[in-house]
Amino acid sequence: MTLRETLERLGAMPAFVEAALHEAGEENLGLRPSGDTFALVEQACHLRDLEREGYLVRVRRMLAESEPALEPFDGGAIAAARDYPSQDARRAAREFAAARHELTRLIAPLTPQQLRLEGTFGGRRVCFADVIAMMVEHDAGHRAEIEQLLAGLG
Repeated sequence: MTLRETLERLGAMPAFVEAALHEAGEENLGLRPSGDTFALVEQACHLRDLEREGYLVRVRRMLAESEPALEPFDGGAIAAARDYPSQDARRAAREFAAARHELTRLIAPLTPQQLRLEGTFGGRRVCFADVIAMMVEHDAGHRAEIEQLLAGLG
């Protein structure tokens, strides 16, 4: 996938989340499907917090530091500590969109040389392109969960 295609995918996620919130309706934002899958309000909050405290931090460190050790983001623990179900899903979606805009602004001008910059994550060596690919993969997972949740609403 080219950087342009990656940016398009990353850039489309906020609109997808907003559309999902609209489609579900206010009364369904807190409905939690079975298992460990987040409700829509939790999805929006998780995406916002991971974007701001995970991905943006990692991208900035990859740009500023030589071989940074990138920190994990414990989404489950953070969700529990911040009581996502009590938060405003639409506000979280707007804040996610703003953070995603900032992230895509930072990675859009990356050169092939910069995409090869290295750091460590989870005990393994990664390059900048790997970090960006993780974002796309994470979005795809949440997109599938959200689509499944919406399908369950009928």
